Amino acid sequence: MKVLRVEQYKQPFVKEIDPGLESLQSEVEGTIQAVYPYADPVAILCNDDGKLLGMELNRALRDDDGEIFDAIAGPFLIVGIGYEDFDSLSDEMIEKYRDIFAQPEVFIRTNSGLLVMPYVTDDFTFSSGDEMER
Repeated sequence: MKVLRVEQYKQPFVKEIDPGLESLQSEVEGTIQAVYPYADPVAILCNDDGKLLGMELNRALRDDDGEIFDAIAGPFLIVGIGYEDFDSLSDEMIEKYRDIFAQPEVFIRTNSGLLVMPYVTDDFTFSSGDEMER
């Protein structure tokens, strides 16, 4: 199955994986949780206990207005949604979600909440940070 893998401090990349539960759990380093924040036929598969286990925050999730509503801890996958199970992503969805999650982010705890800033290296030159309130 062709998926998009998103790791901390890296740009997303396409990866071929086995569609079974064991393979999916290996990719997210634990039990999987499926999140469906988009209208597209895609799911985010992440570690169900990532935040509880203290995994490093990876990317913020934003609504249609660009407001942060959550953050994903640890590596995660973007997968297609098939008739009965998860499926490969279409090329169109790969490009769309590669763009959405292209910018790695850094999360800084402040007294007023969580500050989300772009992780900037020589490879990345993107927008300034956003703030997510508790």
